Amino acid sequence: ALELLQDVHLGLVPPRRGPARLAVLSGHYLYYHYGCDGLDDRGWGCGYRTLQTLCSWPKGQATGVPGLDAVQAALEDMGDKPRGFRGSRSWIGCVEASLCLAHFGGPLGRLCHVPRGAGLCGELERLYSHFAGGGGPVMVGGDADAQAKALLGVCMGPDTEAYVLILDPHYWGTPKNPRELQAAGWVGWREVNSAFDPCSFYNLCLTSCNF
Repeated sequence: ALELLQDVHLGLVPPRRGPARLAVLSGHYLYYHYGCDGLDDRGWGCGYRTLQTLCSWPKGQATGVPGLDAVQAALEDMGDKPRGFRGSRSWIGCVEASLCLAHFGGPLGRLCHVPRGAGLCGELERLYSHFAGGGGPVMVGGDADAQAKALLGVCMGPDTEAYVLILDPHYWGTPKNPRELQAAGWVGWREVNSAFDPCSFYNLCLTSCNF
């Protein structure tokens, strides 16, 4: 298992130089990614890793963060998945993540469904209010775009330009420091219109200490 890095977005320059409404998550989190616990989950584990990042918030500690086997066992026990799911390489999304947040006593999770990726522009005010109000990381995943990731912030200009701060769990290796991850784009600001597939639906799982 690797030593996990905390708050890997810190030090990033805001995407706009001019006037903007900027809000990022409060509290602390750990960056969970492919293979960080010694398990090779490349190709299927991004939802689990994003869930683990959500569970590490708001203290930025691994205490109470379930392993992948524990997540699969819990989903079996809850009846969400059939017997035999445990030990498989089946992926999970935001719905399963919200169930596991409640099961493991993590932060509260609230689901939001967006029928098409282009519709995420209509959720920017919700995301801004979430982060400005002390909310935690937001898991996002879809169907055509099934690569789970976390949103850590939003930045909106006075025009239609808008950005989201994305944390990507698909990194494989041993990151030395946050700057290395930032330089390679594993955490960074992305323009909303290019960050999401307009043909995919998306679910969001917003975390908070009190909804």
